[in-house]
Amino acid sequence: MAPLLMPLAENPLFPNLLEIILAVVFALLLWFLIAKYVVPNFERTYAERTEAIQGGIEKAERAQAEAQAALEQYRAQLSDSRAEAARIREDAKTQGSQILAEMREQAQAEANRIRTQTQAQLEAERVQAMTQLRNDIGGLATTLAGRIVGESLDDDERARRTVDRFIADLESQDVARDASEGQGGDEGRSGSHAYSADPA
Repeated sequence: MAPLLMPLAENPLFPNLLEIILAVVFALLLWFLIAKYVVPNFERTYAERTEAIQGGIEKAERAQAEAQAALEQYRAQLSDSRAEAARIREDAKTQGSQILAEMREQAQAEANRIRTQTQAQLEAERVQAMTQLRNDIGGLATTLAGRIVGESLDDDERARRTVDRFIADLESQDVARDASEGQGGDEGRSGSHAYSADPA
């Protein structure tokens, strides 16, 4: 019973009042320092991290949206390019057909022009040859007729009349022979024409 009756100051199981006060003061000081400096820094760091993470997520979402928009734009451009290429091929095919048709028309027109020019040239040469042949035949006929009829044909007017009369007689004989011979006369006339052309 004696130890229980010892004063509180001398009781080793009961802490010292001063120590209790100092412990409380240090605890309050520690709480103040934590609340004043540690907690704000922690909250600021947490907020910065949260904001950075949120900003990164938003940035990633924006980048993904931009990439999706770029992909859609690329697909649209690719579709437009394909449509443009198809249109260009169709235009080239149409233009090729038009050019081919124009070239054919030009070639046909050139062939017609050359044929017409050739025919005109042949006709001119035929007329010239006929004129030359008529002159040559006229000269020969004048000489021959002068010998046959026994009269001088030096006069140009007389010679022209004689030649015309001689040619008219030949033509009338050809017409009479053609009328009498029919189809055979046609062949005979062709032979006579060929014979008449031989002196040329």
